[in-house]
Order: sequence, then structure tokens, then C-alpha cells
Amino acid sequence: MLTQRLLVAIVLLPLGIFLIHMGGWLLAGFILLLVGVAAWEYTQLFRTAGFQPSQLWVVVGAVLLVIGRAYNGFESAPWIIGLLVLASMAHHLFAYERGRDQAGTDFTITLSGALYLGWLGAYLLSLRALPDGEWWFLTAMCGVWLADSGAFFIGRKWGRHKLSPRLSPKKTWEGYFAGIVFGVVFGAMFGALWRLGAPGSAISWFSGGVLGLLMGVLTPLGDLGESMIKRQAGQKDSGTLLPGHGGAFDRIDSWIWAGIIGYYVIVWLFI
Repeated sequence: MLTQRLLVAIVLLPLGIFLIHMGGWLLAGFILLLVGVAAWEYTQLFRTAGFQPSQLWVVVGAVLLVIGRAYNGFESAPWIIGLLVLASMAHHLFAYERGRDQAGTDFTITLSGALYLGWLGAYLLSLRALPDGEWWFLTAMCGVWLADSGAFFIGRKWGRHKLSPRLSPKKTWEGYFAGIVFGVVFGAMFGALWRLGAPGSAISWFSGGVLGLLMGVLTPLGDLGESMIKRQAGQKDSGTLLPGHGGAFDRIDSWIWAGIIGYYVIVWLFI
């Protein structure tokens, strides 16, 4: 398991750094693929739990929100969200008429899945589109990745007190606090390092440390949120796309939190 995780990380890390550097439609295409697959996995999890969300509108809605953000920022969001709400409602009205008594619940699952994965996932593109966005993106995401790694390894070796016994029994408070420390230290380190590539910008050890702190404190909630859905469906992973990591939803569960948190913290505090 650990060997598979490391091998996948070694393969994907250079690709990820390349796509972050290039930005534009290359990065958007990668985010689009991950969000689309995650949306499909989301519907499969709820169907396993006995619900019937619309796979079509979860996937199409999430993908359209990412495409719209890549094309013209937030400008197209109102009509995309409006279309998604109306189309999803119409779909589930017909489902109820055909005998699906829980169609109202299915409607809320459809809508929440498209918004959660598409609207939040698109903030990764908004983060990259900021001034000096390449460096901000790397600072925020490195904070997430290293906080997650610190929590995993420290929690595995020294963890004794369970963080969330029902949602994620293997997570511990020791690992959680280690993740925060890793996030702050490496966030500050990368912030100082990236400043060399963007002299005169607001990126610094301080802004990197703040981002790392918030990534370490808050993004584990994205992981726990996905665990809540998996536990309700009785599944260990959302899919099998990435050996040792599970599915796309397993991989981006904390990234989508990092995207929106990082974007607004940077906009409100640093630029």
C-alpha cells in the first residue's frame, strides 16, 4: 500500500508541477478530468447507498462549472448554476412520476454534488489565475500535500488518540497536529523560496506560513467530508483510478478545500 502510494506520487508530482507551471487550458484540462471522474464516483457512492442522483447532471454540471471558470472566470457561473438547478429538478420530477418516491432527496444529492465538486474544484483555476498565481498555487498546494504527508507518517508511527473514530478511524490527533506543523514550516519555506522566482510580489515566508497553517488546520475537513459519504455507502475508496490512493474523489477531497480557502485568503490578505 505505502509502496504504491509513493510510486504514484513520484510519477504524478513532475506532471503536476509541469501543469501548474503551464497553467491555461493544459491545467484546466487536468482539473476538468479529475473533477469529472470524481463527480462520476460521487454518484456511484450514493447509488451504492440506495439513492439515485442523476449521474448525467452531476458530471455535466461539475464539468460546465470548471469550463466556465477556465473560459471567463466567474462571469458564466449564474447561467450555468441556473441551468443545473432547473435541469436537475426536471430530471427528478420525471423520476418521481415514474415511481421514485425519494426523488426529492435524489435532487438535493445531484445538486450538491455538482456544486461541491464543480464550483469548489474550479477555484483551483481561480487560484492559478491570480497575479503570480503559479507561485501562490504551489505554495498553497505544497502546504496541503506536505501537511497530509506529515499527518500520515507521524500519525502512523506515533498516533494514539483517534481524531474521528466514526469517519476515519486511522486518523489521530497526533497526526493532525503534525500536519499543521508540517504545513506551517514547509509553507513558510516554499513561500520564501518562490519569492526568489517572483521578486516584488506579496509571496514571502510569512504569507506561505499563513497559508500552510490554514491548509493544515482546515483541509483535513475535506478528507473527512468524503469519508462521511464513503462510510454511508459502505465503501473504503471512491474508486480505483490511482493505486494506493483510491479514486479521483479520494485524491481531490482536500484540494478543493485548499483551492477556495487559498484563493480568498490570498485575495483578502495579501494582494
